[in-house]
Amino acid sequence: MIKKDKKKVVAKVTGVKKKAAIKKTLPGKELEKSKVHIIVEIIEYMSNAVVSKTILKKTTGNVTVSSFAIGEELEEKTTPFDLYIQIIDGAAEVIIDKKVFKLKKGDGIIIPAHTVHCFNAKEQFKMVSTVIKSGYEE
Repeated sequence: MIKKDKKKVVAKVTGVKKKAAIKKTLPGKELEKSKVHIIVEIIEYMSNAVVSKTILKKTTGNVTVSSFAIGEELEEKTTPFDLYIQIIDGAAEVIIDKKVFKLKKGDGIIIPAHTVHCFNAKEQFKMVSTVIKSGYEE
């Protein structure tokens, strides 16, 4: 069972009710181009929240950086494209098709298209997610 409104998400993942999380997307479409960015400093942690900032957004894909406060979780979902996740701070629990992966700073994983997945913050973490929306013509 998934309930959703503009600011809170409540989800049921593998039979366990997940607590409400505040999702906040920071203003601005993309980061400034031709400028050096310290990726882990692009976004800060916010208590009881998941915060996201778009690095690049194109019709062919996007790159986003997100921070998860300790205890926060995102609902189960599927996407029509592969998704690459890289942990840039802290450690995360990523569940893909009910299989649990524990990722730490520097680790990355590809979440295959059309698979159920979610994220849990047993400790605070930051991640970069990359979606490429081409190459599925095969």
